[in-house]
Amino acid sequence: MSNNLKFAKSHEWVSVDESGLATVGISDYAQSALGDVVFVDLPKIGATVSASAEVAVVESVKAASDIYTPVSGEIVEINTALQTAPDLINSSPLDAGWLYRIKLTNVAELDGLLDEKAYAAVCE
Repeated sequence: MSNNLKFAKSHEWVSVDESGLATVGISDYAQSALGDVVFVDLPKIGATVSASAEVAVVESVKAASDIYTPVSGEIVEINTALQTAPDLINSSPLDAGWLYRIKLTNVAELDGLLDEKAYAAVCE
């Protein structure tokens, strides 16, 4: 996982590796606001999604929250560990608690996302 995270105002993060594959999860701020995560409904591998589309649901002891994809592309991998250990989102939201990996179809969408400093300002 790179430290080059970009954030959506809807509290998802994205990190792109050298091959152009993006990993998506929810921010530490979001998992903290949700409380203990008890279930995750992940997108289907092979699904083609557009930026801002609802792709997953994270359920906590407090509420169920829709997860929106910050970038467009094809879902190529999901974090199957979350099926038996959804609390990874709480304990490691920016690493082991990632949600899915997506093959980008529009790299320019990354330019519309926030860096860590700008995202921190949104959360204040």
